[in-house]
Amino acid sequence: MRRLKDNISSDYVNAANRLNGRNARKRIVAYVEAYDDIFFWRTVLSEFENDRIYFEVMLPSRQNLTKGKKSALMSLLNSKVGDSMIACVDADYDYLLQGTTAVSKQINENPYIFHTYVYAIENYQCYAPSLHDVSVAVALNDHIIFDFEDYLRQYSETIFPLFVWNIWFYRRNSYGKFTINDFNKVIETGNFSLSNPYRGLHNLRHKVGRKVTQLQRENPKAKESWGKLKDELKGLGVTPQTTYLFIQGHHLFDNVVVPILEKVCEVLVKERENEIDRNAVHNVQRSNELASYSHSMEGVIPMLRRNTGYRHSEQFIRLQNDVRHFLEQHVE
Repeated sequence: MRRLKDNISSDYVNAANRLNGRNARKRIVAYVEAYDDIFFWRTVLSEFENDRIYFEVMLPSRQNLTKGKKSALMSLLNSKVGDSMIACVDADYDYLLQGTTAVSKQINENPYIFHTYVYAIENYQCYAPSLHDVSVAVALNDHIIFDFEDYLRQYSETIFPLFVWNIWFYRRNSYGKFTINDFNKVIETGNFSLSNPYRGLHNLRHKVGRKVTQLQRENPKAKESWGKLKDELKGLGVTPQTTYLFIQGHHLFDNVVVPILEKVCEVLVKERENEIDRNAVHNVQRSNELASYSHSMEGVIPMLRRNTGYRHSEQFIRLQNDVRHFLEQHVE
């Protein structure tokens, strides 16, 4: 009994010391847009915590439940706490607009505002080199049956010229002539089939080509400025091979990547179930093993939302460097 009391006392002291240590460090509040953003920005910021600083990631208001990019930015801009508060938001198109709007100017120039560089967190979650790992995590089967990287590379190369047009209109504040919703409608790939996965891309090339021709015809004087914008966007990281990272995140997540992952994981799960059925010695073993396998799996969407395989992406490394520079200049 005495040993138990000593252990409880020791645990209490250690917990108190940790709490006191946390209270002794400088707290930096990081305002984010929504609940789904908290885990991502915690992933970004936790790496920089040490014995001098720590971050608390939160929504803009705990009282009236306000959310969104505007709320996160206003919470920062209306405060006077100096280096103790930052805003962490999706880049959306504001990064690529490069100061041509008031919000874009804030996003790109305010040292207390951090953005994703890619359109949104969902784009990171759909980072092509990580998607096979997501399929393994879902189906618990490491058989490679689909090349995610090649597919999203070809998808990006197909939509790149039209994406430049979309940004071209937004840069000129005439986005009403070709909105992001208009763009998303054109880049729909239709139903995905593993038996003929590139059929949708073939159809997409025709749709994009027709729309590009239409926009060229309607804007005959835009050739030079479109070309300059294309080169500028490449300098900002938007290459023909990586355009998928800069389109609307929800569209990429819901309409492109999830349908592919679901079809891939469906096949991988069936493979594993067939393997269990084939190797089971008797019905009881088969039933128990199938139940165990089923209970070990998780759905595509929750697993994709927890995907952190984007850590080696160029854009994420750039984001980390921004945080590191901020701490060196303003805090440490």
